[in-house]
Amino acid sequence: MNQLMLSPAETFAANMNTQAAKAKMPLWRLIQLGIMAGAFIALAAAGSNVVMHSISNVGLARLAGGCVFPVGLMMIVFVGGELFTGDCLMGNACFAKKCSVLDVVRLLVVVWFANFVGSLMIAYLVYFSGQLGYTNGLLGAFTIKVGLGKATMAPGAALASGILCNIFVCGAVLLANASKSAAGKIWGIFFPIMIFVVSGYEHCVANMYYIPAAILAAGNPEYVGIATETYGLSADAIAQGLTWKNFFLHSSPWVTLGNIIGGMVVMGLVYFIAYKKNLVEE
Repeated sequence: MNQLMLSPAETFAANMNTQAAKAKMPLWRLIQLGIMAGAFIALAAAGSNVVMHSISNVGLARLAGGCVFPVGLMMIVFVGGELFTGDCLMGNACFAKKCSVLDVVRLLVVVWFANFVGSLMIAYLVYFSGQLGYTNGLLGAFTIKVGLGKATMAPGAALASGILCNIFVCGAVLLANASKSAAGKIWGIFFPIMIFVVSGYEHCVANMYYIPAAILAAGNPEYVGIATETYGLSADAIAQGLTWKNFFLHSSPWVTLGNIIGGMVVMGLVYFIAYKKNLVEE
C-alpha cells in the first residue's frame, strides 16, 4: 500500500507465512517462546490488577487496566514469544495448504501448556513478592474477586466472551504486522487490547494468571477476610469456586474454545475467504 504499512491482503499474507514457518519450529524453541509469552501476559495482568484494585468506578478501573495490559503483547511482538490466542491465526496457513491440521494442533497444544507454565511462574513470583499485600491487603482481595468471577463464569458466557476477546487480540496482532514502524506497531497493539480489557472479555492466557493468582491469594485468611468484607463474597463461595478443577474443567475449556473460534474462524477463515486469491498465490 505504501512505505508505512501493508494493505489488508498483504498483512494477512505476511502473517500467514509467519505462521506457516512455525510448523518447522523445533519443539524446544516453541516451548521456550511459549513460556516467555505466558510470562509477559501474566505480568501485564498483574500490573492491571494493581492499577484497578483501588478504583471504585468500574469503567474507570477497566480503562486504567486497559492502558496497562497492552504492554504484555507489545513485549511479545518486539522481543519474541508464542501466544496461544495470536497463534490461532495459523489456521490461515492450514486453509492455504501451507501446513497440515496436525501442525496446527501441535502448535496450539504445545503453546497453550507453555503459556500456562509461564503464567503460573509469574503468579507464584507475584504472590511470594508480597505484592498482593498492597493497600493493606486490598489487592489480594481484589485478585480473589477477579479470579472467582472468571473461574465460575457460565459456559455460554465464557464461550461468547472468548470469541469477542480474540477478535481484538488477533486484530492487534494483524495491525502490528501491517505497520512497518515501531510506533505504528505499538499503537496498533494498544487500542484493540485496551478495548478488550475495558469490555471485560475473556483471554485464556490472561486467565492463566488471574485464576491461579486468586487460588494462591485465597490461601491467605487476611485476603479472604477483606474480600468478604469489601466485596460481599462468602468464604465458602471462594473456597468452592477457586479450585484447580474449576480452572481446568469449567473455565479454561470454554474460554479457550471461544478464543479459537474468534481467532481461527472470525479473524481467520472469514478473511481467508475474502483474500483467498492473494493468500493462495503467496
